[in-house]
Amino acid sequence: MPNNISHYLASGDFDTPKEPDWNYVGTLDNNATTTELHFLALVAKQTPGAAGDAYRDSFVRGIRYLLEAQFPNGGWPQVWPLEGGYHDAITYNDDAVTLAAELLTDVAENDGDDYNFVSTTLRGKAAAAAHHALDCILATQVKVDGQLTIWGQQHDALTLQPVAARNFEPAVLSSGESADLLVYLMSLPHPSATLQAAIRAGVAFLKKAAVTGYAYTNRDAPGGRHLAAQAGAGPLWARFYAADPKRPVFGDRDKTIHDDVNELTLERRNGYSWYNDDPQKALAAYERWSKAHPPSAD
Repeated sequence: MPNNISHYLASGDFDTPKEPDWNYVGTLDNNATTTELHFLALVAKQTPGAAGDAYRDSFVRGIRYLLEAQFPNGGWPQVWPLEGGYHDAITYNDDAVTLAAELLTDVAENDGDDYNFVSTTLRGKAAAAAHHALDCILATQVKVDGQLTIWGQQHDALTLQPVAARNFEPAVLSSGESADLLVYLMSLPHPSATLQAAIRAGVAFLKKAAVTGYAYTNRDAPGGRHLAAQAGAGPLWARFYAADPKRPVFGDRDKTIHDDVNELTLERRNGYSWYNDDPQKALAAYERWSKAHPPSAD
């Protein structure tokens, strides 16, 4: 497979593959694999008989790929077979673990009979893998001074601690990926007391981290994208946080870490989503979820 690394790479860059010709051979990055599997399932349902066998067979192979790629701890790497480097970490970035767990949950529950063509045995394996993924998600939720917070973009597959990825992606907490994890967790029926506590802690962190009165401008703004005061704007969340929800952090290609996004080079400010409103969907979901699961029910 040809090298697909950007022209920004320099000597010692974290994103340089150890084997340039063995790079992203099979991946969950950027919604890959799980998106295609959802599509195949839809086509298979609409194509009965022999005409749909190819779609059903392909879907089953994809599910078996997910089962093979799952780590013993329940997480998934960004790339399988393993490539080396940060790609081998438990990858919440771009919702790799979340989307894999969601798909396997759907297959296991067979809601709407969308997966009737999947054998009972394979649906059972999907259920076991989804439960195992939940164990991993709960185990990797970061604790600070004994208190649960949120998750990193990547976690070491052995220590379960957050790890760095590309030069500008430090080993810290990630708001967007954590928001999607929380939405998935809130979709699960019959949440245990442990799961409910994890959800409440994650939502509490995001609520504290929300910023109002500021906007992250567009690329065509004078001087490029930057954080600027704007009355009535928000809420916004930084992509990355240190242990404290009031301490956003920002990385640059030279591996430097900053506490002000406006200090970054123009290329990184324009080329990365440093601020977003993704956690808003988790807070909205929590408003509904908490009514069905009040704290007194724990």
